[in-house]
Amino acid sequence: MGGMTTRTESVDTPAGEARITWHPAPGARLVLAVSHGAGGGIEARDLTALAAALPPLGITVALVEQPWRVAGKKVAAAPKVLDEGWRGLWPALVEPGLPVVAGGRSAGARVACRTAVELDAAGVLALAFPLHPPGRPESSRAGELTGAGRPTLVVQGGRDPFGRPEEFPEGAHTLVEIPFGDHGFALPKRADLTQEEALDMITAAVGGWLTGLAA
Repeated sequence: MGGMTTRTESVDTPAGEARITWHPAPGARLVLAVSHGAGGGIEARDLTALAAALPPLGITVALVEQPWRVAGKKVAAAPKVLDEGWRGLWPALVEPGLPVVAGGRSAGARVACRTAVELDAAGVLALAFPLHPPGRPESSRAGELTGAGRPTLVVQGGRDPFGRPEEFPEGAHTLVEIPFGDHGFALPKRADLTQEEALDMITAAVGGWLTGLAA
């Protein structure tokens, strides 16, 4: 399927300049705005896979680069500043008549959860939600997830040191486990599924869930 051409847009926010790379869907029914984590950019394998797989389903994907990343910094800004940047770029994501789902991986998922209600997101996609710092389950961030206040899909690797699927609290969210996946959904050699199959699981779960939201 020949996708429409991508375009990149710069957006000024209180936290600095952010960047949106649009992967438009023909006849879009919904926009998924999804941001990166604290350790990488929009080239993360799961974000790249979603940007390729979702437009044919009628879902426009907007890959969002936070201002700290656009500025070339190596370390993510503080949560408050991340939220400010996300709030500042949100108006650029809103297309008339289309619901917008807020998404992110890791730190980006936390931002989406914290701001979903005030920005009136149609839902929240949390990829590799960092439930706690590795080895410190007592420092739980479960409240951010359970307080998202919008339909929420969590996609979590089975061996994510920031929170394995069985550690998640019961809640209103839907959780999909990617077997053997780490925090970046990378699989060890011993896994009985391939890296490509794992990414297909992610795109199928997200695509199915978003299609339901858009119905």
